[in-house]
Amino acid sequence: MVDSSVILYSHIIPPIVAFISVLLICSGIMDRKTPYTILGVLLFFAGGLLPFVVLPFVLGG
Repeated sequence: MVDSSVILYSHIIPPIVAFISVLLICSGIMDRKTPYTILGVLLFFAGGLLPFVVLPFVLGG
């Protein structure tokens, strides 16, 4: 049986973070606000790497 925290960290949080980061990237580029764009790119990478960082601790491996 899969623990609910595994699904949360692998399938729910990363897409939400990626969506927010795409919004930040778009608004940063359109409004010419470099900090928004940089924050969006960093959040996008964080959303992609989050499962690989958190899940080994959650699964105990």
